[in-house]
Amino acid sequence: MKTQFLILLFIFSSFGFHSYSQVLNESSILVIGQFDRPDERYAVEVTLTELFSKQGLKALPSLNILKQGSDPLILASDTLQKLLLDKKIKTYLVVNVRGYDRRFKPSEIDVSLQEILGRTSIYHIYREEATSVSLEFTFFRENKVVFRDILRCGNISDRESVLKRIQKKLPKRMSRKWSKN
Repeated sequence: MKTQFLILLFIFSSFGFHSYSQVLNESSILVIGQFDRPDERYAVEVTLTELFSKQGLKALPSLNILKQGSDPLILASDTLQKLLLDKKIKTYLVVNVRGYDRRFKPSEIDVSLQEILGRTSIYHIYREEATSVSLEFTFFRENKVVFRDILRCGNISDRESVLKRIQKKLPKRMSRKWSKN
């Protein structure tokens, strides 16, 4: 009975895993950092773009599309979505801080791309009193959530240490949970 359960669990987890990895491999990814401070947004978007490139995936930071200080809701407009689709960008990754110093689970609330882009972030990538930060990664395709994940970066002391933790921990997580390799 246990082996049948384990086999079924493996089949279902492989199915979800495989279908998501196809989403990533079929198109380019637009990385959108939801941070109030432009320097934090830039640092996270560039870091993630480089990590995706090292994994063999095409990624583009949203700062290459948007002018500095412009409203991210523009990315949900039909005109810009068509332009991005012409560039083979079908997947959108929204990254934000979920919280500090606790274990968080990915949100289960079903939101559209427009709704999440309309939100403002109340958190910074690093807070002085915090020893860890949890980042939430929400992937969208056709304006619908297709995958969510949380990365907890512990033992942090400043913004640079958060970025180093992302660079160290995320590639392992990407290869284990985000792609089929």
